[in-house]
Amino acid sequence: MSDGSEQSTLNALGKQEGWRVENHAARVHYSGATDRYSIEYYHPSDCVLYWKVPPEEVDAAAVPVARSNVPAPLRERICEDLAAAGIDPAVEERSL
Repeated sequence: MSDGSEQSTLNALGKQEGWRVENHAARVHYSGATDRYSIEYYHPSDCVLYWKVPPEEVDAAAVPVARSNVPAPLRERICEDLAAAGIDPAVEERSL
């Protein structure tokens, strides 16, 4: 069961461009020139995970990707979205 502050935080993130709220998390999809990513913010663990999504392959699984392999402009955008939602953008660097 989530508390009101969790829902407030997630709802604020859900108002950022492209983000969707699902239970205790929020997700956004990004497509660059050749790469596709799914980025997820998990409220209970207060962290961000990056997943690389295979290009247009049916039934292909997304795989977790290290932050060092994520384009800097995408990471910067995620930090901006977190900050706009009232979430400390430093959580983007947090490891599980």
